[in-house]
Amino acid sequence: MKKIILSLVLLVSGLGFSQIKVIDRIPVIKLGHVGNNDIYIQNEGDNLTFFYKNTEAEDNSVKSFSFRDLNNDYESLHQIIVEGFTSDPLLDIKLELPNEYVWLHYSRKSLDRTYVQFLTSNKSYGSTGASKEFSLEQIEKLFSKKMPKKKTSETSSKDDSMSEFK
Repeated sequence: MKKIILSLVLLVSGLGFSQIKVIDRIPVIKLGHVGNNDIYIQNEGDNLTFFYKNTEAEDNSVKSFSFRDLNNDYESLHQIIVEGFTSDPLLDIKLELPNEYVWLHYSRKSLDRTYVQFLTSNKSYGSTGASKEFSLEQIEKLFSKKMPKKKTSETSSKDDSMSEFK
C-alpha cells in the first residue's frame, strides 16, 4: 500500500511540475525584401521588425529596428518614406520609435534619381547603424506585401491607443 501511494505522489508531482511547457507561437511572416536581404521586414503578431545589412560594420552585420503596428503605422511609415522622395529640398526625417531613433536620409545622386538610407541609433546603449541606399522602386518592392488582416473586430481597431508615428 505504501508503494502505491508513493508512486501516485511521484506521478502527480511529476506531472504538476514538469520542466517542459508548450508555448503558443505567433507565426513570423516575411513581408518584403530588397536584394540579397539588404533589407527585409518581418511581422510577428503586431510587431514589425526591419532588418538591414549595416554598412558601418566591416562584416556587414545585420541590424534592426522595430515597432508595433497599432494604428496602421506600417502604412504610415510607407507614406512618410515615399513623401520624402518628392520633397524639395530633400530633408532628412527623424522618427522616434520605442527603442530607437531612425533617420531617413535622402540624397540625389543624379538629376532624376533620389535615394533613401536608414540610419539608426539605439536609445539605451547608443549603437548606430546605416543601411545601403534604396531607390523609390526598391522601397515600393519592400512594402509591396500588405499586412495580414487582424482577427479583431473593426470597432476594437478604433480605440484610443496612440500611433507610434505621431
